[in-house]
Amino acid sequence: MNYEHIFDQAIERLHAEGRYRVFIDILRNKGQYPNARCFAGHNGPKPITVWCSNDYLAMGQHPKVIAAMEEALNDVGAGSGGTRNIGGNTHYHVDLEAELADLHGKEGALLFTSGYVSNDATLSTLAKVLPGCVIFSDELNHASMIAGIRNSGAEKRVFRHNDLEHLEELLAAEEPSVPKLIAFESVYSMEGDVAPIHAICDLAEKYNALTYIDEVHAVGMYGPRGGGITDRDEAAHRIDIIEGTLGKAFGVMGGYIAADARIIDVIRSYAPGFIFTTSLSPVLVAGVLASVRHLKSSSLEREGQQAAAAMLKALMREAGLPVMDSTTHIVPLMVGDPVKAKKISDILLAEYGVYVQPINYPTVPRGTERLRFTPGPAHTEAMMRDLTGALVEIWGRMDLKLAA
Repeated sequence: MNYEHIFDQAIERLHAEGRYRVFIDILRNKGQYPNARCFAGHNGPKPITVWCSNDYLAMGQHPKVIAAMEEALNDVGAGSGGTRNIGGNTHYHVDLEAELADLHGKEGALLFTSGYVSNDATLSTLAKVLPGCVIFSDELNHASMIAGIRNSGAEKRVFRHNDLEHLEELLAAEEPSVPKLIAFESVYSMEGDVAPIHAICDLAEKYNALTYIDEVHAVGMYGPRGGGITDRDEAAHRIDIIEGTLGKAFGVMGGYIAADARIIDVIRSYAPGFIFTTSLSPVLVAGVLASVRHLKSSSLEREGQQAAAAMLKALMREAGLPVMDSTTHIVPLMVGDPVKAKKISDILLAEYGVYVQPINYPTVPRGTERLRFTPGPAHTEAMMRDLTGALVEIWGRMDLKLAA
């Protein structure tokens, strides 16, 4: 058995399909986001502008967050000391879970090391605890949700994206006595669209199903206190389990769920992905705590981000660029070819100092490859006009079509 040959072939397939992933070597400039330094392909750091970060509100650069992390580091040191059960349950963790429960109007919350882990651990555990559970999953759900459903061993039914008729058809086909869980997202990050939350909850109530919503691209971003789309649409009380991340709009790292105390206790007690993992460093938790508290009372960052997204969409449309319809802060630009998407990204970085990663399969379906821009409150109109001009020039250089 030639193992090396097999591994080489696996990587070569990615190169041949134009979807081999290249990680760009950068450092952000503290307090100057979206400015950063790039170390790829040249001698020494080169100034660039970051357009694809999920630190949507630049909270990873916020003085309150940095100060809280520095204070925690000086107070308790670097690491947590172990799992939550053995040495890793700090007062910072307890405080943050209380803040997150309050953010979503729930009885409790539970921290995980990432949003991926929180989805995987919670969904896989829930279905194992509920005998014979059937999970109904939106076809565009994130890979972490798909992994959790697969790892649960439960039966699953995949419904067409945001298709309520299809979801009801699937729900109605199951025996009324069968435990049911509907798993979906609030903001779908590659399309930039939003789930019909109240309508899904109506179906859940009609067919006696639990609801699980992934709010990772919405927490901090929407609602009067940053509780996400469920906060904005006054739907949080209708959702059984709300899952979120601490590494996007909140700007640090980690994931969590918020739910009633009984569900939290079950996941805390049964989920291997929680029980056997070293807890988040209290330094990170302190930073998130400051971020959550700030965004509960400040809407300036959210308003600035929404204004920036609206402006970039408008500029791209005026220039004839194929910006996809999006009702959220996500600005996806359709390319439709993995090799061309990578080429555009490379030119932007090398010639214009613009950093945006191509999004290829399996993150999006083949033939829908795109560039995904996430303008934030610190991206200026001048930056957006420069970006749009660069894209128009590259579109012409590569003989790609612009709208008339």
